[in-house]
Amino acid sequence: MSDLPADRRAFRQRLTRLLAAMGPGLVVMMADTEAGSVITAAQSGAQWGYRLLLLQFLLVPLMFMAQELTVRLGLCTGKGYVELVRQRFGRALAMSTAIVLLLSCFGALLTQMSGLVGAGSLFGIPGWLILFTLVVFILGMVLTGSYHSVERVTLAVGLFGLAFLVMAVKAQPDVRQILHDIVRMPLNNPDYLYLLAANLGTSVMPWTVFYQQSALIDKGLGAEHLPLARIDTLVGAVFCQVLTAAIVIAAAATLGGHGAGLESIAQIGEAFGALIGPTWGEAVFAIGLAGGALVATIVVCLSAVWAVGEALGVRHSLEQHPLDAPWFYGPFALLLIGGALLVASGVNLIRLSIAVGVLNALLIPLILLLLFLLARSVLPPEHRLRGRYALAVAVIFTLTSVLGLYAGLSGSLG
Repeated sequence: MSDLPADRRAFRQRLTRLLAAMGPGLVVMMADTEAGSVITAAQSGAQWGYRLLLLQFLLVPLMFMAQELTVRLGLCTGKGYVELVRQRFGRALAMSTAIVLLLSCFGALLTQMSGLVGAGSLFGIPGWLILFTLVVFILGMVLTGSYHSVERVTLAVGLFGLAFLVMAVKAQPDVRQILHDIVRMPLNNPDYLYLLAANLGTSVMPWTVFYQQSALIDKGLGAEHLPLARIDTLVGAVFCQVLTAAIVIAAAATLGGHGAGLESIAQIGEAFGALIGPTWGEAVFAIGLAGGALVATIVVCLSAVWAVGEALGVRHSLEQHPLDAPWFYGPFALLLIGGALLVASGVNLIRLSIAVGVLNALLIPLILLLLFLLARSVLPPEHRLRGRYALAVAVIFTLTSVLGLYAGLSGSLG
């Protein structure tokens, strides 16, 4: 290394730092393209055509702002979201935040497992076999590896979501219809508002905010990685919403957008299958759905146990041996197995996925408010949220919270 020219040494050092910082942002955004997001986006296209397409791109700045603040908090304080809430606002609020996160995580876990069962049903694979294989695979990966190995596996699996881009291209959408629909948003329609809230809640989820902050800490990164971690976050946010928009486009082009709702994974698989061919089309759809669901299953389980540990003042890490951290690996296993048993009992996936999204939309105000207050108070002065950018974040967070509450409540009660 010492024999290399100075410019090549500097390049290698920059590349090493880039590779170290990249990962958590991509993982959490790949997890964001999970079963619930896929189903909600497909339902949006099937029921409302392209009328919810613009929303997918408007969510990119919001997602980046929220996740970028978690990056700052994690890298500059070395502490997780709930841990900071506990130290800044007290144990009671920390436990309340942990409960909110647990509620969001468990709903998401059920959605992912149900999505995987639904994808398997397209090929006649028994649900119990899929759930058993899933539990064994994830437990084996987590119990035998560090965060770095878990991250590598989840990134590889999450790339299967690129299958949805193939679907969107094959759908050959009518550009004139897109331009006609995209600016027409019937905000007085309760059904539209309900799906709008679900889209919002499957894009900015409490567990995604929490996971990235804890993952950065578990990876051993510091404030010097902040610029590159921001790039990681931005790339992840754009990647996530491009895939989600692709699902809306494919569903609108194939399922009509004339108010007809979806009732099962099979409906989506059959419609998307017509784009490429019955066998290959369903396979591509199943791979895309399963990839996001697998990543999200790992992420939500880790988020849940990290949150409880931080609320109780107990630090956990995947770098620890299972025997040295039973309070980390035990709850992880119980949450995973409990979710599998509940899903095995049978649940309507379409309704569950959209309901979980709406629930997340109703929880967003608390999560964003605490995130904003922490970024304004606990960060070192040079990294603290302030000035015009703080005002912009405050405005966007407020508008998002109001929209989430209005759409979620109006859609649920309408």
